[in-house]
Amino acid sequence: MTESNAADDNWLIQEDEEPAPVDGTGSPEQRLWRVLIVDDDVDVHAVTRLALRNVSFKGRELELFSAYSGREAYEFLRDTPDIALVLLDVVMETDDAGLLLARRIREELHNAIVRVVLRTGQPGQAPEQRVIIEYDINDYKAKTELTTQKLFTTVISALRAYESLNMLERSRIGLGKILAGATNLYQIHSLREFASGVLNQVSAILDVGADGVLCLMQGDTGVTSVVAATGGYAALGESELMPTSHPLWPTIAKAFAEKKSQFEHPANVLFIHTQENREVAISVTPPWPLAQIQRDLLEVFCQRIAAAFDNLYMFGQLRKAQEATVVALADLAEFRDSGTGGHVRRVQMLSTSLAQRMAARGAYADELTPQLLEMIGLASILHDVGKVATPDHILLKPGIHTPEERVQMQTHAAVGRSILERAANMVDGVSYLTYGAEIAGGHHEHFDGNGYPNQLAGRAIPVSARIVAVVDVFDSLLHERPYKDPWPHTEVMTYITERSGKQFDPEVVAALLELIERDPTIGHTPD
Repeated sequence: MTESNAADDNWLIQEDEEPAPVDGTGSPEQRLWRVLIVDDDVDVHAVTRLALRNVSFKGRELELFSAYSGREAYEFLRDTPDIALVLLDVVMETDDAGLLLARRIREELHNAIVRVVLRTGQPGQAPEQRVIIEYDINDYKAKTELTTQKLFTTVISALRAYESLNMLERSRIGLGKILAGATNLYQIHSLREFASGVLNQVSAILDVGADGVLCLMQGDTGVTSVVAATGGYAALGESELMPTSHPLWPTIAKAFAEKKSQFEHPANVLFIHTQENREVAISVTPPWPLAQIQRDLLEVFCQRIAAAFDNLYMFGQLRKAQEATVVALADLAEFRDSGTGGHVRRVQMLSTSLAQRMAARGAYADELTPQLLEMIGLASILHDVGKVATPDHILLKPGIHTPEERVQMQTHAAVGRSILERAANMVDGVSYLTYGAEIAGGHHEHFDGNGYPNQLAGRAIPVSARIVAVVDVFDSLLHERPYKDPWPHTEVMTYITERSGKQFDPEVVAALLELIERDPTIGHTPD
């Protein structure tokens, strides 16, 4: 049984400017105060409702619920959120039904926020001192002393305490989300993925599915780029620049101009200025104005992720420097062989695409880990690094190698693996050097066990090496080498497919055929 009452001019406490909607919907700061009356006497419910019919606190009216036994009240509290106050009779279906309910609220429902006020018509049966000490209640009143005015005072005091505790709990939950969210964001390396993660965390802090846009100011140019967008603004994520005609633009521009957050419902813009002088604006449009506690939590979150933006930028710079170093190392291995120009870069791009295609096909899910998919391109650049130890007269020989020269040439696989394994051992955990060692040592192994240097077969050959084995031969045959002219594309594909299951892993060959079917220009890209 539920009743909501319209506000009159009686007993009105004006601590906020606007009244709440009478239907109890809206933001948490506008919803009706939910009060549960628990008593087995119907007349007590009627009198209590009459006494509280016009009460309003902070612009929010009361929403009164009734339960007529401890069991019924327990089930109602279990299934109904946001009950602020329970006016609880002691003697109902049993002499201590109210006391048992008070204990169950705290110990079984783990609800430490709802305010519990005991009301008893038989004070001697539940002495006040013993009850206050033994039970986690917030007030104890005899029904005979609860005049209308005293009931009003008791209810308002309980609601004020509930509001304070609720704000503390929301702060605790919000800060927990900030700490968890900021920790997860540090694990994301792509700026666009990072930005999407930020928007998702903001929505979690607000506890709503908010539409959002994250923009980045590019230096002193005044150009604002859209890095990520969610919800109703997802289409903006396809744009490079924030349209000045968009309804959110004036508030975003104001945040950048004033270098501070703007809360102008429905547009709320969080401004982030990092130590490296990068400026970021996050615009969210929750369905109701943000409360001060939400603003404060979002500002704390912005302070947390400002450093993350700088770290992400530094990570990107280090990654570019790392890749440049790897390319330089691979170029050093190819420096003496001018006929292989561009080979390592082409191997890098096709190895990455091939690994992703295989993952999409569901092939070798246990081997194609996310870490390998991320690193295989960089690692594949190092596949021929061992050739630095191959003498010029063998490496650059235009004709067929003698058996002795072939043996000497084949040592580059073991040399490359040895070089990269020593380097990998200097790094904690698995790195691109780890996969580079696998590839350098294994990309000349054959699927049927007739390759070199260790005659490995099947899945004993690392999947990274099985992929690069196909890519290396595919690219080498398509392009001129000191010992051969380029082959026609059809002949290359015939060569590859004929050796599927022998020299090459059939799954890798199948994925390559799918890639070429989707994009016939693969392999035809000019150097």
